[in-house]
Amino acid sequence: MPDHAHSSDPAVQAQLDRLAALSPGRDILGLERIAALCRRLGNPQDKLPRIFHVAGTNGKGSTCAYLRAILEADGRRVHCYTSPHLVRFNERIRLAGALIDDAQLAALLAEVLDVSDDLGASFFEVTTAAAFLAFSRVPADDCVIEVGLGGRLDATNIIPAPAVCGIASLGIDHEAFLLAPEAGTPADAAERIAWEKAGIVKPGSKLASLGYSPAVMDVVAGRAAAAGAGHFAEGRDWSVECAEAGFHWRSARGDVEPLLTSRMAGEHQMRNAGLAIAMLHLADPRPSSDAIVQGIAVAHWPARLQLLNSGPLSELAPVGTEIWLDGAHNADAGIQIAAHLRNDPRRIHLIAGMLANKHPEAIMAPLADRLASINIVPVHGHEHHDASAFGPAARQAASVEEALAGLAVDPAREIVLIAGSLYLAGIVLAANGELPA
Repeated sequence: MPDHAHSSDPAVQAQLDRLAALSPGRDILGLERIAALCRRLGNPQDKLPRIFHVAGTNGKGSTCAYLRAILEADGRRVHCYTSPHLVRFNERIRLAGALIDDAQLAALLAEVLDVSDDLGASFFEVTTAAAFLAFSRVPADDCVIEVGLGGRLDATNIIPAPAVCGIASLGIDHEAFLLAPEAGTPADAAERIAWEKAGIVKPGSKLASLGYSPAVMDVVAGRAAAAGAGHFAEGRDWSVECAEAGFHWRSARGDVEPLLTSRMAGEHQMRNAGLAIAMLHLADPRPSSDAIVQGIAVAHWPARLQLLNSGPLSELAPVGTEIWLDGAHNADAGIQIAAHLRNDPRRIHLIAGMLANKHPEAIMAPLADRLASINIVPVHGHEHHDASAFGPAARQAASVEEALAGLAVDPAREIVLIAGSLYLAGIVLAANGELPA
């Protein structure tokens, strides 16, 4: 699927238009183009501060948010590169704690595009080079980098050995890219995904990961061992223990004694927070316990089980209706949403918009016995499913606004869930006036 971006700033939009015209308009894997592009820019990836590199199918963005929040609570200046953006392209590049401003962004994109005409670089590769160029020029203590797609052949993997790598939740996604036949790779789909994600580990790095099935854990451990990197794994070396009002983090390297609380909903977010803490326990220097407590408490990653505030969009539903927003678009994310809602007796009015290369059952199946209604909306600017892909009970709506306004919700017994795509989540946040900051 092609990537898209728009900006209200004319100078930024001019460069985004250039990028759209130049780029192949699709995901392409491989390090040749990004390596050539970075060489033309003076290899900025070699001039970055301490690096934390995070891969995974789901949860890597939340893990990056926890990392950044803890490091900043410890008094450190942090660059952060994440994708995709939800509303504004600027969200992808955070310089020493603040989103990149339009003037800097326009100049950086122009500089990168000026030297990339003949390379056939993708949208993501140009964006990655621009981020690394910015990070190399603005002083900071740390760099948090989220993998875009996969790991081994992702453009972000042009960086030298990170101080610490992290691997979040693993599931089957982007099959056309990550499961493409290739000699010397695992035959099992789950093991192949793990093998690709763990390709970010390099000699000189350390690795923390969530816990997986024994076979998948063996793949991750094997990749770490091949790089000479230690593997600090959930379940074996560290754990998260749920408590009534939060959770505890335990490990053989020392516990985080205070109770930890997060504003991000869901038990899976406790595990993402736990992964961030595990990564930081491998770092030198480690943050203080106070910084960990504070960072976990304030970290936020939008459109991940986010309860919408009152706004122009949410006010279209009956008064008192809870509207939850999640970018979930694959089976692992659907299971996580269902797990969070399993003890909530209220039924769910689902509003979904899903790209054509995703599978509707990923969201529908885990929630099937809870659904009060199903409304399907387009994801404008992208190829997407219509209501027929979601079964005979699904109804088509022209927009989220139309879907919300047509719902008959009993706020005491029912909630609304908007899910299926991060692109749709961005549309919702913009419409409700909740811009990520």
